Amino acid sequence: MQYQVFVQNPTDRTFMASVVGLPNLTANGITEKEAIDRLKSILDAQFKNGKLVTIDIDVPSNRSLDKSDPWIANMGIFQDDPTFDDFLAEVNTYRNEIDTAESHS
Repeated sequence: MQYQVFVQNPTDRTFMASVVGLPNLTANGITEKEAIDRLKSILDAQFKNGKLVTIDIDVPSNRSLDKSDPWIANMGIFQDDPTFDDFLAEVNTYRNEIDTAESHS
């Protein structure tokens, strides 16, 4: 089995490794390799006493979206707008101009 591991160096003295998606599984070490090796040992110990399973959950079909959330309330408002792709292209061009100007500052 393979896992993605996020490695940080929050201080100059230690490294911290954590399994992506499993925030409770972390390990520290003096080196990056030591932190990863310790995390691997923790995972090995976890799997000696347990296993991963996949479950299905039934979600009621009548569940309504929270319309008070502005992201949900405005979801899809541009789906039939024939100029939206042009708008996004202009936004991208503008952002690139800003990025270029900032990199030359």
